Amino acid sequence: MKKLSPPRIYITSVDEAANHQPAASASPVPVELLPHSADVQQQPIPSIDLTMSLNKHQQLDHTGYGYDQEETQQINASLPGVCNGLEIQQSAEHIDKSSGKSFFARNWLIVSQPLALLAIFFLLWGVAYSVLPRQLTDPDTPFMRLWFLFIGAQISGILVSLTGLPDMLGMLFWGVLYTNVGWADFQGLQKVEVFLREMALVNIMLLAGLGLDYDSLKKLFRFIMQLTLIPTVAEVVAITVLSRYLLDLPWLWGVLLGLVVTAISPNVVVTVLLRLKEERLGMNKGIHTLIIAMTSCNDVLAIFLFGVILGVIFSTGNLTSQILQGPIGIVIGLVFGGACGAGLLYMPSYQAKYSNGLRFSMTILAGTLSVVGSKLIGYPSAGALGCIVTAFVAGTGWKKRIDYDTNEVGMYLDLLWKFLKPVSFSLIGKEVNFSVLEGNTVLYGAITLLVAVLFRLIFSYCSTLGSDLNWKEKAYVTLSGFPKATVQAALGPAALDLARSLNATDDLPRAQTVLIVTVLAIIFTAPLGALLMIKLAPRWLRKGVPEGNGI
Repeated sequence: MKKLSPPRIYITSVDEAANHQPAASASPVPVELLPHSADVQQQPIPSIDLTMSLNKHQQLDHTGYGYDQEETQQINASLPGVCNGLEIQQSAEHIDKSSGKSFFARNWLIVSQPLALLAIFFLLWGVAYSVLPRQLTDPDTPFMRLWFLFIGAQISGILVSLTGLPDMLGMLFWGVLYTNVGWADFQGLQKVEVFLREMALVNIMLLAGLGLDYDSLKKLFRFIMQLTLIPTVAEVVAITVLSRYLLDLPWLWGVLLGLVVTAISPNVVVTVLLRLKEERLGMNKGIHTLIIAMTSCNDVLAIFLFGVILGVIFSTGNLTSQILQGPIGIVIGLVFGGACGAGLLYMPSYQAKYSNGLRFSMTILAGTLSVVGSKLIGYPSAGALGCIVTAFVAGTGWKKRIDYDTNEVGMYLDLLWKFLKPVSFSLIGKEVNFSVLEGNTVLYGAITLLVAVLFRLIFSYCSTLGSDLNWKEKAYVTLSGFPKATVQAALGPAALDLARSLNATDDLPRAQTVLIVTVLAIIFTAPLGALLMIKLAPRWLRKGVPEGNGI
């Protein structure tokens, strides 16, 4: 019988790499194998692929990193039977320096993905221009103005990322610029905008559900719940009270705004944690696992409660139906998500040739139906929960199989987010029109955010008391709850879209206020949070030593 080679590990993004759990039988990676801090900043992704593959005693195809076939053979030939991390690193570094293309090889892997997405946007436009009527594809039509919004957002994201800031800021600023120069006239395409935003929300909720690890939740349940609930409640209460008296929002709208703001950005946090993981900072006490679990639980809680409150606000029935809106929505979401998640465990067969593609298609369609179908039956609060439960049930079952490494649903969802990210952030920026923006809203919104974030940081630090972390490690875990970006882009416009679709004219100004404060939260916290987490990590976290290396 032909011996099967071990499955290759594909690292397509920081989210997928952070969620990847090596097999329990894999031997630990020697500490000498880990790159120096300077190399980490220049080449984060290839070094992770190299380390994880060596951990499985597996040869790599380095041609994708800028090495030719001869250089690849030299690297693979240098792999001894028992991995010597220092020799492997020195060999790879020697070839990299001698090739004369070290800078290109280190940076092309990082930049090539967003450039490829940009090329796909242009190719799709070219195909559409070739086959569709000119009233749809001419540059000055609403459809093409919407298309150029996404293309410009992707270009802006690439340019901003070269400065070291999160790319979503460039996408957001492009949307703001687009609407204020008068290009954001998408007459007749309002339903398309709403659907694209809903798809971004579905994508985020499915990724959040897959990010929940059942074993970690069970092991650290009390501590994770403590870190999740106490800071979240403090921040939501602070925003609710301040928005009631500073922004003149009703109490329920204040709670809604608090739930949007309180969600932690997995995109920013996981990106930073992946860089720190390569330097083994904080690995000695499992701080990475703790932060990722806290982030996932925080996002799941915020998204779920947001759906419940949104359903109650826009419920048109009597008082009894409004009270029952939340509980009934929870039951519908749990039943639908559980059924879809259980179905994904058995369909299609794991031996099917195209099982990954079919499983991904069924997952994304189940999530989409959960969101759009719940609105159709009048219980929008069921949509978010249905998505999360679907992904959690399916993901928990997939992880128990020995062939889980071959499951690529999470990778496909992450790839879909690469397309939806410029769509989501540019559309939220497009709603910020300076001509109708009130200075008081911006000022009081900024004050509300500042006070609420301080409340969160204080209560978050108090939540770490009683753990075995020192004060610096507690402060770093506290700081990881500061960045806001990804979830805000998905939730921020949801109330505005629903108010427009229901012609709820009285609620439009309130929904607009929620959106403006959401934009301020992204601008103020995403770049500053990422910068603080990167700069303070070497000072506050200790470098962990792998078990079993004799050190």
